[in-house]
Amino acid sequence: MLLVIDVGNTNYTLGIYEKEELLHCWRMSTARVRTADETGIFLHTLFDAVGLDANKLEGVIISSVVPDIMYALTQAIRRYFYLEPMIVSVGMKTGIAVKRDNPAQVGADRIVNLVAANEIYGGPALVIDYGTANTFDVLNEKREFITGLITPGIAICAEALCERTASLPKIEIKPVKSVVVKDTISSIQAGLVVGHVGQTKYIIERLKRDLNLPQMKVIATGGLAKVIDPDGKIFDVMDPGLTLKGLRILYEKNRAET
Repeated sequence: MLLVIDVGNTNYTLGIYEKEELLHCWRMSTARVRTADETGIFLHTLFDAVGLDANKLEGVIISSVVPDIMYALTQAIRRYFYLEPMIVSVGMKTGIAVKRDNPAQVGADRIVNLVAANEIYGGPALVIDYGTANTFDVLNEKREFITGLITPGIAICAEALCERTASLPKIEIKPVKSVVVKDTISSIQAGLVVGHVGQTKYIIERLKRDLNLPQMKVIATGGLAKVIDPDGKIFDVMDPGLTLKGLRILYEKNRAET
């Protein structure tokens, strides 16, 4: 079995693979104060909860954009699973070329998503990940990561409205049926969601035009992708498990060197 872990700023996602089959996955809040022992015991409880034998785990791969928790997480893997985790980093075999001024600055999660998109769907492709930040990354037909945009996520925008205003409340982020609204909460929900829908559509249109890639596939992932396109009219593919799939693929590409 393989344990794949994607650590994001707000949540981290874990999955257990048996070859190419995803047996179980979980989404947890990213906690920066857990010790290595707390983390190791917690991970074991996940295995116990679904009746899996942690002793049968053969490998672990981690993608992280939160350096602060990496020491505790990696030590937990070593102490409680007796394995050396593979960390997604510059220099790994990916199957794609990163055409950026400073490849080391590209978030590991973005590379993982592009690896999965390349292997599963092929290029040219635009991969959009809706998380704490939204990323729009383009893979061309030569398997090159040629450009990418970053925008604030919907949740960040909602939090900013609540924190920076005296009377606007926290809201639930969900799809909206209309922009004709008559109360404050609905006004915020509609404004945020429809605003991000418009942003998404314009960025897709602009990238296709500026790159002269009118047939580029649009692949969406991340927890809030369904909020943006609940009816399946914007994206060609909605793949909530794209990052976990990418981690499994990266592990297989690099396991001989561990």
